Amino acid sequence: MLEQLAARYRTFLRQPDVVVMLATALLTRMPLGTVGFSMLMHLRDISGSFATAGATGGTYLASSAVFAPVLGRIVDRHGPRWPLVSCAIVCPLALLVILFARNLQPSAWQLALAAAIAGAFAPPITVLMRTIWRHRFADEGDRRTAFALDAVLVELAFTLGPALIGVVIAYASPTAAFAVAWTFVTIAVPVFAVSPALRYWRHDPDVERHLLGPLTEPKLWLIYAVTALLTFSLGMLEVGYPGFATAAHAPALAGMLLAVNSAGSAIGGVAFGGLHVTVPIERQLRGTLLLLAVGLALHVPATTLAVLAALAFAAGLFIAPSLAAATTLAPMRYATEAFTWSATFLIAGVGGGIAFAGELLERTSASAVFGIAACIALLAAFAASALKPHR
Repeated sequence: MLEQLAARYRTFLRQPDVVVMLATALLTRMPLGTVGFSMLMHLRDISGSFATAGATGGTYLASSAVFAPVLGRIVDRHGPRWPLVSCAIVCPLALLVILFARNLQPSAWQLALAAAIAGAFAPPITVLMRTIWRHRFADEGDRRTAFALDAVLVELAFTLGPALIGVVIAYASPTAAFAVAWTFVTIAVPVFAVSPALRYWRHDPDVERHLLGPLTEPKLWLIYAVTALLTFSLGMLEVGYPGFATAAHAPALAGMLLAVNSAGSAIGGVAFGGLHVTVPIERQLRGTLLLLAVGLALHVPATTLAVLAALAFAAGLFIAPSLAAATTLAPMRYATEAFTWSATFLIAGVGGGIAFAGELLERTSASAVFGIAACIALLAAFAASALKPHR
């Protein structure tokens, strides 16, 4: 099996421009793992208030989630050039207000406004890349591999980004860390523009469209519901793992649990993309969600960090495959907008899961958080069972 997996990836990676596009996808996604964390620490250092810092960071994410579908629709109808140019200019400029907040001394509402503008113009490179993978590969197996590796790259961005920011904070300052994140945002669009990715963009301005775009597709509503439930469950883990580590008098190891879970997800994504499975993608999605729910349910009786780390890795194996399977189901005619709506539901799911788990942890324990997370993942699997395979 390993030889078959390796052979498939060798064949996939030898195709023109694939390696360069994967490297581009990782570099241009580094803002995902650096901006939010560094903004929080930078503003906390300046204001002394987690409330102000958290509100500003939350505004940035909320604005990004709300306006992402708008950008997606513009890209689908008019192409990516001018949206990317606009985002490349406006987003870094808005973030500069936050970067120089110590000198400019903006009020809380001015910080929130700058964050909202930056979020609204956050470059839609992640969703563009997913659309381009669909255009790049006509073969369904190659698309599956591309989407699986794409999910792995997102995991890497969320793993390497915070680690890098943590190092910069430790050896320099929170402001320097946010400057690093700002640099990633600033170079993202130019790097993407000079890469081979845009060569594979295909635009069909004459395709039939509707006012509500992909929201007219009943199947997509199901996919978005599955995405929101899945990411709600994953958001709960962001609280459950630190809660367990803190209760075990080892809060510093919370990051280790999250990293192990991400590592499992990356490995699962690689395996999912390399294996040739004839089962319809809708059934694969249901299967990976069921296995994720089982993995999370096994968290509940864990009593030691070592056992929980092993279970976190095992559950993580099914995260990237679930996300990759859901990604492949977007219709071609609304490709970019469909992916941006997916991102909106993803962000909403993660945020809701974190908020709910925080309240739950205050009243109960990490075990309860894991148990509810398993139930939510199981609910996602039941929702996915309603997806009918395409014939």
